[in-house]
Amino acid sequence: MTALFEMRKVTKAYRGIPAVKSVDFDLLEGEVHALVGENGAGKSTLTKMMAGVVEPTEGTMLYRGAPITFTTPAEALKQGIAMVFQETSLVPSMTVAQNLYLGDEKFLNRLRGIAIAAQQFLQSLNFTVDPAATVATLGAAKRQMVEIARAVRLNARIIIFDEPTASLTPEEKRHFFALIRRLKARGVSIVFISHALEEALLISDRITVMRDGERVVTDATSSFDREKIVRAMVGRTMSDELYRRRVERKGARAPGAKVLSVQDISMGAIVRNTSFSIYGGQITGVFGLIGSGRTETAKIIAGILKRDFLRGGEIELEGKPVRYNVPSPAVKDGIIYVTEDRKTEGFFETMSIAENFYSGLLAAGLNKVPIVSRTEMKELAAEWTKTLSIRAIDPEARVIELSGGNQQKVVIGKGLIQKPRLVIFDEPTRGVDVAAIAEIHHLINKLADDGLAVVVISSYLPEILNISDRILVCRQGRIVEEFTPAEATEERIMYAAVH
Repeated sequence: MTALFEMRKVTKAYRGIPAVKSVDFDLLEGEVHALVGENGAGKSTLTKMMAGVVEPTEGTMLYRGAPITFTTPAEALKQGIAMVFQETSLVPSMTVAQNLYLGDEKFLNRLRGIAIAAQQFLQSLNFTVDPAATVATLGAAKRQMVEIARAVRLNARIIIFDEPTASLTPEEKRHFFALIRRLKARGVSIVFISHALEEALLISDRITVMRDGERVVTDATSSFDREKIVRAMVGRTMSDELYRRRVERKGARAPGAKVLSVQDISMGAIVRNTSFSIYGGQITGVFGLIGSGRTETAKIIAGILKRDFLRGGEIELEGKPVRYNVPSPAVKDGIIYVTEDRKTEGFFETMSIAENFYSGLLAAGLNKVPIVSRTEMKELAAEWTKTLSIRAIDPEARVIELSGGNQQKVVIGKGLIQKPRLVIFDEPTRGVDVAAIAEIHHLINKLADDGLAVVVISSYLPEILNISDRILVCRQGRIVEEFTPAEATEERIMYAAVH
């Protein structure tokens, strides 16, 4: 097999500080090459140079043996290199069909014709997405499907997938891996970035591990196992403590006082007469497949979505009936929701880390003086950057310049600054590496140990089993089952979620 794309001693520096340092990387014809590493290791920066999103500061890139440079993604796309970004790059106001054909339109277009062609193409990929739907109305999983479909439709010779499965259900992942195998059989070369190490071991031919902007090792997948990859990523071994069941480690916490009571809340056909309670000093895990209504239920509690006006049910916060039409009063009452879609809903991407933290303080009305204080902002940023171990080029770095895991920490910190009584985490470790997962889990456990009521919504069963003191299963808009950690198994939880 010959090298289709090569990078030789490639460096990319921001403000004089290298994000990627003198890296050699090659992609062979018709191979799946997994790229793994901690958040901030340089994986996305490396592949963005391949896709023309950023230009190398130093080094050489070769495509089919000839030196090449890209100044825009369009130039890379003309050469047959497409990238599916970790945070989708779709146009929210356009339909799915329009996004699929964006940049590749004919001189004259019929919207109906585009919609029919898009539907046929999506069905061929086993993606259940309505081509007439506006992208803004889609959830994270379906947006990711559209992003994947757009790259495949362009018939690229190299496709870079950056965390493509982070939002997908197990069934959707199965279809996606089948798609990768079909692409490989057609001779397409694939770069696969993932924090799910089991997926990298399952689907790839070779694996490259990066750490601190440098390549640590590249070898055939058959020579790796999970522990070897983790050791290369973080420079040390990590036990199975990360995903051992809570009942095997410390046992479940006893429930404290009832903080939240939900009775028969409904919102159209999405949330239907669901009831449950949340207790202080305890982590309640919520598992459900995409479309089960778990996120919508959380957003109703936090005032982001409105429950039905008539027969919409009752919500009590520490025995007091509440009904929030906007998030602001919920925040002031001590309820925060940490979103699963950090880019769209979680932070102000063009603002600095300090400004994002301070915006959380202002939203809760907890600032010491009634005006914006730069001194207070800097002190707050220094304290929380240290507490959450956020790695940034400098304290004034914009959040968009951070890696995915560090962006997630900013979103979490912005919420915790508001001194909540109830914290709802929606997919808190989506697109986050193993070391950052451990840090986020430690933080979540500390919140429960300090007496807060904590809810963790997750699609990843090992995470649910590891972190939960009690487990709720959501299906078709309602909570249908509750398990203790001792009762719960992956099979029992999945059965409740599906049947």
